[in-house]
Amino acid sequence: MRSGRLAAVAAAAVAVAGLTAACGAPAGVAGVSSLPPVPRAEEPTPDTPGGAVRASEGGSAVGDSDHMRSVIPPPAPDPVRLPPPKMSAYTYAFPVKGCRVSYARKLLVLPKTVIWAGKGCAFVSPVNGVVREVNVQNRWVPSTDRGQDREGRFVTVLGEDGVVYLGGHLDSVEPDVQPGAKVKAGQRLGRLGNSGNARDTASNLYFAISWPAPPEYWWIRRGMVEPWDYLDAWYDGNRTLSPKKAVFALRKRVGKLPACDQLCAAKAPPTTKSGATEKADKTTKTRASVRRQNQPEEEPTLVTPG
Repeated sequence: MRSGRLAAVAAAAVAVAGLTAACGAPAGVAGVSSLPPVPRAEEPTPDTPGGAVRASEGGSAVGDSDHMRSVIPPPAPDPVRLPPPKMSAYTYAFPVKGCRVSYARKLLVLPKTVIWAGKGCAFVSPVNGVVREVNVQNRWVPSTDRGQDREGRFVTVLGEDGVVYLGGHLDSVEPDVQPGAKVKAGQRLGRLGNSGNARDTASNLYFAISWPAPPEYWWIRRGMVEPWDYLDAWYDGNRTLSPKKAVFALRKRVGKLPACDQLCAAKAPPTTKSGATEKADKTTKTRASVRRQNQPEEEPTLVTPG
């Protein structure tokens, strides 16, 4: 009796276990799913070159990475090329035109730069403005090395931006370039050379940026603001980057007429040994005095500079 009851309980347990297994997994071969396959969102199709996977909206590929060979981006228009941003109301030109150039981008004693280019290359006005100073004489000599003569032949332009630009070491100045003449950005003002204290170097342009000052304050025109950032921009095509803000900020800080503090004093003129120079001067004065005593009085001759 007891054994028959146990056998019935065991049979019921086996039946429940079988029913549970049947509900928990589909029938089939062990290790192989009999569920229907899940379709892929994107499969390679014959009309896709090379079996590539088409991209969904936004350009991302959808599908199994094993089937992806390349991604085809969605169609789009060509990119639009934009000009450099406008930095000021002024338009500038690189000061050497028509020639290959090179220049230093670091401070070499004075805040200026030397633009190396072939002799005879055009020095052009960096901006619309008015010619301020013109020097067509090469007065520099190594024996005195006067600061105001070091740039040799030069032209300065007072730009419409209120900034002064100097181009020196010129071989020549254009005949119509005179103080007060109006010039345009890119207009030729002279030809590159090696006048001034550049006489033993290759041809170049001494280029400097400053503010207006009387000619006797020559150390201002020879450079107050470092110019290479502006030269880089003008050369690369951003022709509206202006030094005006930097120039007048510096002028406000140091004053309109600051004292010279670099390469200011000229060399003393050479003298001969044992006071021979002083003796020669006394002899010349004595001879001139004798000539005046022996000559009749005449009206002074007026000479008008040509």
